[in-house]
Amino acid sequence: MQPRTLPARLGPRPLPLHLGTALMTWASSESAWKLWKPGSPSSNQSSVPEAIAALLPEIAALEAKAGAGKFESALHREIARRMDRLAEGVLAYRRHPVHRDLENPPAVWSEGNTRLLDYGATNRTARVRGARAVLVVPSLINRWEVLDLTAEKSLLRAMAAAGLRPYLVDWGTPNADERRFDSTAYVARLERALAFLTKRARRAPAVMGYCMGGTLTVALAARQPRRVAGLALLAAPWDFHADRTGHAFLLSAGPMLARVADQVGELPVDILQTLFWSLDPWLAVKKFGRFLGMDQQGSSAREFVLLEDWLNDGAPLAGPMARECLIGWYGDNTPGAGQWMVGGKRIVPSKIATPSLVMIPSGDRIVPPLSAAALAEPGRGLKNVTRLDLPLGHIGMVVSGRARDLCWTPLIEWLGNIPSKRSR
Repeated sequence: MQPRTLPARLGPRPLPLHLGTALMTWASSESAWKLWKPGSPSSNQSSVPEAIAALLPEIAALEAKAGAGKFESALHREIARRMDRLAEGVLAYRRHPVHRDLENPPAVWSEGNTRLLDYGATNRTARVRGARAVLVVPSLINRWEVLDLTAEKSLLRAMAAAGLRPYLVDWGTPNADERRFDSTAYVARLERALAFLTKRARRAPAVMGYCMGGTLTVALAARQPRRVAGLALLAAPWDFHADRTGHAFLLSAGPMLARVADQVGELPVDILQTLFWSLDPWLAVKKFGRFLGMDQQGSSAREFVLLEDWLNDGAPLAGPMARECLIGWYGDNTPGAGQWMVGGKRIVPSKIATPSLVMIPSGDRIVPPLSAAALAEPGRGLKNVTRLDLPLGHIGMVVSGRARDLCWTPLIEWLGNIPSKRSR
């Protein structure tokens, strides 16, 4: 058998943006020093920040002792050292031998490029008669593998081992027809997957949605209440105006990006990654510096590489769906304002009586906790809801060292205790 050829790693994406952010910021220190250095021809003392001004006498004394130009030389060397370290961290990641090696379970249903993977195949405990079927819906942007990263870091396999039968929606990459999908089309596809699963399980399944997948499953539960036994939402955004911290770039660029999606037919992966970059432009610099300091053969480095592979292997977002997210969700807050229309039906959480669990990671920088919390707000959120706040992050809630105890266990217990419900 020929060894499997793996594609070259492209991350962190978009690489020029991450490298350019670091280089321009660090290199600007040399220009700033010329403005701040006392006696420099281009010096402008009024522009010196107060914290820097307090250090100038100390820097001048050190330079007088070491010799003229020594500070500038040291500054230049430090900039070069930091850039070298960032480049070394990126190259160490790209050259790392570890790749995700789990065998994916079989598909039992498909439509277009969407498949339904039966995680009951991973554990016989999940295949006993009467096991609770759970339709698991991930985001349209980041792929599903974060829910099944390694044998030890797999929420889906933990669910199966506990006697649940997860069926995962693998959205794939939009084909020519799917590039025309909006939320109505995606929810309609979920409805057909749910109908198949209801017939297969002979009773209404539970539904679990993660991130953007959670938002879509709220609409699914609103449109198919008799076929959803329970609804579990993990970091699902809803009120997009509840906390707009870090969204300045997205809001200002949203209309332009929507036009790009209209013209191209999709919002490409590198543009989506740029939106994530805008939440914390220095994140890549910090994390690749940490990665370089890890034991490259250890478990921490291995998990870093697998997570980074997942982060950089997203899918483009279909053009109409991208416009709806940028303008409808983030711009007009249609879900939070009760104005989101899916297939002609207005989606109002307070009218959904399905037993629901809303899990909110307090350290989430992708979905603000206040946005997700709207789904559990009395009088406004889901009617029959349990709220669980977790001291974890958006990704950490499913793969961190504390995820099993703080997220997986209560989630699995809640799903297992949903009353049985015959679909009609």
